[in-house]
Amino acid sequence: MSTLMTIHSETEQKILKRSIWITVVFASSGILLGLLSGSQSIVFDGLFSVIDTLVLMLALTAARLVQREGDRRFQYGYWHIEPMVLAFNGSVLMFLCLYAFINAVGSFLAGGRELELDWALGYAAAACILTFGMYFYERRENRRVRSELLHLDTQSWLMSALIATALLVAFALAWAIKGTRFAPLAPYVDPTVLALLTLYLITVPIKTVRRALNEILLITPPRLDQVVRTVMDAVVKRHGFSRYTSYVAKVGRAYFIEIYVVTPPDFQIGSITTLDAIRQEISTAIDNQGSYQWLIVAFTADERWI
Repeated sequence: MSTLMTIHSETEQKILKRSIWITVVFASSGILLGLLSGSQSIVFDGLFSVIDTLVLMLALTAARLVQREGDRRFQYGYWHIEPMVLAFNGSVLMFLCLYAFINAVGSFLAGGRELELDWALGYAAAACILTFGMYFYERRENRRVRSELLHLDTQSWLMSALIATALLVAFALAWAIKGTRFAPLAPYVDPTVLALLTLYLITVPIKTVRRALNEILLITPPRLDQVVRTVMDAVVKRHGFSRYTSYVAKVGRAYFIEIYVVTPPDFQIGSITTLDAIRQEISTAIDNQGSYQWLIVAFTADERWI
């Protein structure tokens, strides 16, 4: 593993640890203040953060495993752990959103909920500052690290920030209509906001699960496949090869590429270094910008071996 990737992995782990501790405090205060204010939306926000904490711990474990070299048991390394964590995280958040939506609808049909708006407004304002701060901080750091796990955590902070913003606006609206002719609508603010939030937020974990399953099932990434084909079309033409076949997959932050080149029967190799030079040419042309690349380029004159 390159020194650059090791440094990035260490930075990733440090950021994830910091995020875990902040999330623990945020989640605990959210659940407590949600119960004090009588707001299901705030309790949902707290539970959302609790699950984030548990998943972050899994993500940190995955980051440590990915940093390790392969062994006799896991000879391809631990790259597959990362999409598994992403799939689990996304699935849990999907079910949490569905559960919260059902509760919101039930509460709305039951006549809504009265809130302690002072507690609710104070929590929502503090949550906005914290969550947006963490989102912008992690997004800036991940421009250097380029970690899928950090990207996931950044998106989680963004989701929490959007929840907090919606809560702040909704609670401010409920406070504003107190004592007016619209006051009977105030109890419906909390379940309405919760229902709308869950319908919007569920799209994020759905995308995460779909992307992770693509990697777990080794579905070929179209962009990478096109890059490899473009490179190989040029290589085949330039060196006078007969044809080639290629197989590509992305697992976590690792790219697995296998290329089998068919040479003419009378192709003059000269020496093994000639083939190594062609391999280097292909590797440089593909260039996955610092990501781990497992590249195999094999040469044969017999098409049975492709």
